[in-house]
Amino acid sequence: MLDIKFIRDNTQLVKQTAANKGVDFNVDRLLELDIERRELITTAESLRQERNDLSGKIKGRPSDEVVQKVKSLKFELEGNELKLEKVNEEYDSLLLKVPNIPSKDTPVGDSEEHNKILRTVGSKPEFGFTPRPHWEMTEFVEQQRAAKISGARFAYIKNGMAKLQMALMLWGMNQLTDPEVIAEIVDGAGLNISKKPFIAVLPPVMMRSKPYQATARLKPEEVTFKLANDDLWLIGSAEHSLCAYYLNDTIAEEMPVRMVGYSPSFRREVGSSGEDTRGILRVHQFNKLEMESFSAAEDSENEHNFMIAIQEYLMKKLGLHYQLVLKCTADMGGPNIRGVDIETWMPGQGKYRETHSADFIGDYQARGLNTKHINSEGERVLVHTNDATALADRTLIAIVENYQLEGGGIRVPEVLRPYVNNKEVL
Repeated sequence: MLDIKFIRDNTQLVKQTAANKGVDFNVDRLLELDIERRELITTAESLRQERNDLSGKIKGRPSDEVVQKVKSLKFELEGNELKLEKVNEEYDSLLLKVPNIPSKDTPVGDSEEHNKILRTVGSKPEFGFTPRPHWEMTEFVEQQRAAKISGARFAYIKNGMAKLQMALMLWGMNQLTDPEVIAEIVDGAGLNISKKPFIAVLPPVMMRSKPYQATARLKPEEVTFKLANDDLWLIGSAEHSLCAYYLNDTIAEEMPVRMVGYSPSFRREVGSSGEDTRGILRVHQFNKLEMESFSAAEDSENEHNFMIAIQEYLMKKLGLHYQLVLKCTADMGGPNIRGVDIETWMPGQGKYRETHSADFIGDYQARGLNTKHINSEGERVLVHTNDATALADRTLIAIVENYQLEGGGIRVPEVLRPYVNNKEVL
């Protein structure tokens, strides 16, 4: 969330940001509640002080007048606290909706049509046959049988594709936890940043409401799956539970702290239709390897660029053709200062599809999570967070479509062969 003082001092900027990001949010109502809240807090403090002063003056048995005054103060304080509780509930709800302020280079736009292509890397593969989209490769992806068991938007991934998925995730985790690889990426990108590797994590795939809300990533039930009998939600991505790791905590480790987490992820994917219902591009359950970092404010933008450099490094190692895209205001997330996607060429579909995202968040999440660190001046301050996709099922789709062979089978990218018994074809 944003600092309320920043919202007071930059009301017009916040309003414009909400409009640009397509967030339905009443800034004026929040500021009204802010005033009312501060007045109630001041009144409560005054009433408590008056009650304490009165109690301190009582010697022996108090008079009926003093007893009545203490009761009156207690009754007034309880009424004030009930009002404050009601105001706080609406205030907190609105404050969580305030979107983060985008970077100066973020394009203003109302759809992905206004995203900006930053660069295109590699070239499209050539085939001596018509490449198939992955959903036609029923030897690898079966949706009809999954629909019988789980309903629409689920799939069985099997045979060589299942092996590739496991290989891809393990390879990615090994890359990000290898100090030599991280040093190579940092030096290659020319970044003045720590060369600390990532910590491998298998995070929880369920979160309670309050911690999830504090991350600013919890979406309504029509978007996010909620357990019927428990205060638990299924995460939409590993970084959701990773960024809450230091909830109400001060990080003792040397900054930055970097984590790479693997998890199944769950989303309702409301609104997608047509060809996106085929295959595993938009399904309710999928697998992702996600990066999360906690850093000092002065290093956070470089952490964002570092994560993009990691993504490009992995894509080049996999030999995939892609374009790097700067997301516009309406296409980026509410918590984002800046959002960058990788869109990978899918020859079976004849188009680029999003496979990676990198989100620069700043201190927006840390304020809600109350996550801090000790800065170089010995002050306890909010950390800055960044998250980004390392590899996911969509990367797997790109491999399958780009490395498919005529008549069936997948040529295995060279870097993944050690993870599938050195087989060249699956």
